[in-house]
Amino acid sequence: MSKESGDRSRRHPLYLAALIGFLFIALTAVIQWYLAVIGCVAYLLAAFLLVSAFRRYQKGVEDYISTLSSRLKKVGEEALMEMPVGIVLYNQDRIIEWANRYMHELAGTGTLIKEPLDVISESVVSLIEGDAAEEIVLIRDRRFRVIPRREERLLYFFDVTEMTEAKTRYENEKTVLGIICLDNYDEITQGMDDQIKSRLNNELTNLLKDWCTAHGIYLKRFSSENFIAVFNQRILRELEKTRFDILDRVREGKKEMAVPMTVSIGIGAGVTDLMELGMMAQSALDLALSRGGDQVAIKLPSGKVKFYGGKTNPVEKRTRVRARVISHALSELINESDQVLVMGHKQPDMDAIGAAIGIMKIAEACGTPAAVVIEHERYGPGVIRLMNRIKEDENLWHRFITADEAIERVTHETLVVVVDTHKPSMVVEPRLLARSDRIVVIDHHRRGEDFIENPVLIYMEPYASSTAELVTELLEYQRKQPALSALEATALLAGITVDTKNFTLRTGSRTFDAASYLRAHGADTILVQKLLRDDLEHYYQRTRLIQNVEIYRDHIALAVGEEGDVNEQVIIAQAADALLSIDGIEASFVISLRPDGLVGISARSLGEINVQLIMESLGGGGHLTNAATQLDTSIEEAVQRLKAAIEEYFEGGESE
Repeated sequence: MSKESGDRSRRHPLYLAALIGFLFIALTAVIQWYLAVIGCVAYLLAAFLLVSAFRRYQKGVEDYISTLSSRLKKVGEEALMEMPVGIVLYNQDRIIEWANRYMHELAGTGTLIKEPLDVISESVVSLIEGDAAEEIVLIRDRRFRVIPRREERLLYFFDVTEMTEAKTRYENEKTVLGIICLDNYDEITQGMDDQIKSRLNNELTNLLKDWCTAHGIYLKRFSSENFIAVFNQRILRELEKTRFDILDRVREGKKEMAVPMTVSIGIGAGVTDLMELGMMAQSALDLALSRGGDQVAIKLPSGKVKFYGGKTNPVEKRTRVRARVISHALSELINESDQVLVMGHKQPDMDAIGAAIGIMKIAEACGTPAAVVIEHERYGPGVIRLMNRIKEDENLWHRFITADEAIERVTHETLVVVVDTHKPSMVVEPRLLARSDRIVVIDHHRRGEDFIENPVLIYMEPYASSTAELVTELLEYQRKQPALSALEATALLAGITVDTKNFTLRTGSRTFDAASYLRAHGADTILVQKLLRDDLEHYYQRTRLIQNVEIYRDHIALAVGEEGDVNEQVIIAQAADALLSIDGIEASFVISLRPDGLVGISARSLGEINVQLIMESLGGGGHLTNAATQLDTSIEEAVQRLKAAIEEYFEGGESE
């Protein structure tokens, strides 16, 4: 016996009792020997009984442990074979070596032994070859969570069909909130005969109610032009499949009454908090309206926004009251600032330069120093001619500064005005946005997902022809009229002329009012035409692009530049404009490599095809009839992606 076991024996209660008994008998023998004899007999009898009882106890414990071990082993074997959990062992060749009874029954093919793993599911093989810790796999109409143990070449299959179905039901029943707005309702019905107004109102209401009833949507009107709609995620998916055909039904239905009525819908989805859902719906509606209306905007918790519709040109509904209010608000911001820095988008065009000059003149009228931030020598041929004219005017030229100079000047009290874009990734110097707490955005493009954060003032009007037109109106409503020189007025007029294609596209009555104001302040129309003239080399470049044209889907012109052939963005845009003048062409797309290494795509349309939606699907944007994007890819891949986007557009029902 080891020392340790001996120590345990001496500590055992039986040995302790024996020692005490022996000492007691020895003490008794000293006093009376016969008492010691009696005590010894009693001691031996008690010891015998105690040892017997202890041995019976030990045997009982051993029997219990033996029985429990046997039961556990039996239960383990039954669990391995009978529990509704699949277990599969496979070898290095992905061949099944063993599977429990549950897996055999699940496969329904008899034995699985010596069968390849893809007999169960091809997804199982993909899971083993990948790094995922688990994966949901579909096997015979039921879903299983498969957990691999790659080192042991072991697979566990847990049936999660009911759990998955419960999760799907939960997701389907999540509340979705929509706000439906009748675009231009108040303006259209103002001054309308009561009977016609009542008829229009009834027809619109019935049309919306019938649509909602057909899809199980609760609809409630809460103002003359606004409704609230409550439904769920399942219904939302059904509406997305129809591409929200209610937009077409309202637009087409009101043509009979010669009323340009459309609807816009903002939808919040994906969250359970009703207050957050309401704010998301209102934000989505604001976004849809800022893009011109006649469309649906769905805002998701991730911040991503999905758009449907937007097939019509925005109807001009700006009011001069709004222009006056924005003009006065801008003046107050300028007066409260230490300086004004104006910048447009990268590779600025006539519209960006003209609008920037207009804002600079407003700051000058307010007595606040201002400068225009530009990228020297990084603009198109028309802008080069304009900049050469500006360089001849020393008083004007010294107010054009580089991005590095602007970074040195900017403070937290500087007012940064962004014109002709609202995307932070497209501005001349993004660092200016981070270094100033006061940012103003003035743009005429439809608002996209990418937007400058926390501007103090936004003036976005997709109904306007150009940013130069918006800025001209702001000039008109200044309390102290800026003194425009002939060159400054001409720059603004050139911006309007370029974006309207010589007053042929996206022009409204306000466009001609702005042009009239500029003409009255000395704008030179002859100089505008001189600034916009082509040189021979650019004409050749444009011709080379056009000669590679392909007619796609019968009425779409698709021109692709040669691999390695580099063209400025303005050349690509001019080629798209030229293709649109061909008889039978409804839309044109021109693809070419740009000097910055990106592939540029310019898109133009006569209005039947919304090229903005197509370009947005490729990461770009613009207007219904005028849009563009840039891709960091090859020419061949850009062509494939463009064609896929066009097909998705038509398959989604976005075309008449």
